[in-house]
Amino acid sequence: MERLANVFWLGLKELRSLRGDTVLVVFVLYAFTLAIYTQARGTSSEVHNASIAFVDEDGSALSRKIVEAFYPPRFQRPVMLGADEVDDAMDAGRFMFVVEIPPLYERDLRAGRRAEALVGIDATAMLQASVGAGYIRNIISDQVSEFLSRADADFQAPANLVIRKAFNPNGETSWFNAVVALVNQVSLLTTILTGAALIREREHGTIEHLLVMPLSAMEIAVAKVWSNALVILVAVAASMAVVVQGVLRVPIAGSPWLFMAGVGLYLFFATALGVFLGTVARTMAQFALLIILILIVLMLLSGGQTPVESQPVWLQRLTFLLPSRHFVSFSQSILFRGAGIEAVWPNFAMVALVGSAFFAYSLKRFRRSIALSR
Repeated sequence: MERLANVFWLGLKELRSLRGDTVLVVFVLYAFTLAIYTQARGTSSEVHNASIAFVDEDGSALSRKIVEAFYPPRFQRPVMLGADEVDDAMDAGRFMFVVEIPPLYERDLRAGRRAEALVGIDATAMLQASVGAGYIRNIISDQVSEFLSRADADFQAPANLVIRKAFNPNGETSWFNAVVALVNQVSLLTTILTGAALIREREHGTIEHLLVMPLSAMEIAVAKVWSNALVILVAVAASMAVVVQGVLRVPIAGSPWLFMAGVGLYLFFATALGVFLGTVARTMAQFALLIILILIVLMLLSGGQTPVESQPVWLQRLTFLLPSRHFVSFSQSILFRGAGIEAVWPNFAMVALVGSAFFAYSLKRFRRSIALSR
């Protein structure tokens, strides 16, 4: 009981110390609010409000139908141009897409002859240009197919491809980015808070006060772990309710409680990583460099930014040992696909196994650093 009381009061000391560190408090608030919002809404792989113009040299019912098929929010209202205005408009960057419908376009299609529409693309914004080209091709193909199916022409597509998207029917990038941002902030903030707490003790000279007290290295380390983990858990729960579900309106398919249980499990590894880096770095500057070196790599290999399957086979086998990969995997399964414990327990088990082993190693290293300080 005495050890538990020591861990409890030391943890309260950590919380008071964190409350007095204005920079860290502001950083935590920013990381779980504005940072998640900007990452979710700031980048998008969808076409949104793209400028488009048409050169209609056919003037037929079909060409007018094609022009009317482009409307907000994917595209701006189409602007009609003359053929002699296209080059100047593209050079001036007025339009991202210019569609030129040639003369006799409808008549050739009715007669079963090959007809081509020219799409000019300003590929300065490469992602929007490549995705938008696919949108334009599909829209024009659909309009032509629908128009000719009502005409006398014998127009039959070789295959009818029907696409149904599960879990994110409209392909909203913000739904995916919001959850990925939240998962990344858990890894980043937990490691920073725990490691910064150790380095702050060393830089402020309060580590000597702890060393003269009847405290073990395990009590000191566990106090830092539970206090900083509690801060992250509260921040994650608030961010999920207010930012992800409230502001961004991301639907959560699975159990938030199961997800929070997984977060708590993952915090064993993240806090252990913070303790480890806190014993390696001697100053906050060194700690910041180690964060960049290690955490950025963990985030890139976790499967949050790109699928694990797109990595080389040897790297996939290596990342299987990373708890961050399993954290991202069960987070997406629970929040996106509504998976239960029967589907994610292997990820939970792997996170617990590797996290516990690394926590034991970090605690051993922390004991050694405490012994050297004495």
